[in-house]
Amino acid sequence: MADKAVQAVAEKLKNATTAAIFCHVRPDGDALGSGMALCLAMRAAGKKAYLVCEEKVPEKFLFLPALKKVCTGMPDADFDILISVDCAEESRMGAFAQEYARFKGVTVNIDHHISNTNYGMYNCVKERTATCEILPEILKEAGFEINKEIADLLMLGLVTDSGCFAHKDVTENTFLVAAELAKAGADVSIVNYNMYARQKKSRALLYARAMNSLRFALSDAFALVCVTAEDLSQTGADQSMTEGFADFPLSIDGVEVAAALMEVKHGQFKISLRSKGTVNVNKVASVFGGGGHILASGCMIFGEYEEVVERLTYAVYQYLT
Repeated sequence: MADKAVQAVAEKLKNATTAAIFCHVRPDGDALGSGMALCLAMRAAGKKAYLVCEEKVPEKFLFLPALKKVCTGMPDADFDILISVDCAEESRMGAFAQEYARFKGVTVNIDHHISNTNYGMYNCVKERTATCEILPEILKEAGFEINKEIADLLMLGLVTDSGCFAHKDVTENTFLVAAELAKAGADVSIVNYNMYARQKKSRALLYARAMNSLRFALSDAFALVCVTAEDLSQTGADQSMTEGFADFPLSIDGVEVAAALMEVKHGQFKISLRSKGTVNVNKVASVFGGGGHILASGCMIFGEYEEVVERLTYAVYQYLT
């Protein structure tokens, strides 16, 4: 039997007529997969639904045709429900955060981040590998169909946020959900190929530059790489191509925490943190106003590069046992 949070959210989805679904800025596979899966399921149930994101969908995700339909502006419609997916806090919705916060109708928050602030009128927040691990339970409770197109979208989020089912937070439930999606027609091989095997020359060149910047600290327990604005410019790559860059330094023997730094602009770095489990990187990220999961989190740090590295290293040191 579904828990009360799932039941409450499912009931609101069933009763909705017109919905806007928001995912987070710099969208990843879980945000886009969960958002568009919910959008298509609601449409199939006879409702009007739109997935809205501040930024264009990165090209690498467009192998799933439905993701070409994501709106970058607020649709002109009379909404009775606003839904956020994969957003730990309202600010993650970017330009649409205020729209959500000021809405007088029903607001729903579906997420898997441990740092979620339960900001919605109705919240379904569970500590899972991905939001796409939670959503099938909600869809089934609401009586919405999970067809092949929806299953592929959900598998996208499940595969990418679990690191191909390799992360430490993968559980029996993760595999059970994956099996259900495969039964519904999801093609895990296509998702894996497009996410992890296929890449453009520009990303390969960027990856080589980033790995060349590899450095160690804290007796080699902390390793980091950096992508500069110059790296992006000279390789012709875009910021979305840095996804997964923190995984290589984490694979090194003796490294407990890894970070990938990306220069957003001069004096501002986006930090992606990964942990093997010794360090709770959600706590590290929270030092700088960020958050996420115990094993994978992110934040922004302002300052010159060496200053940022020093501050980040000290934050990791504080939680390294």
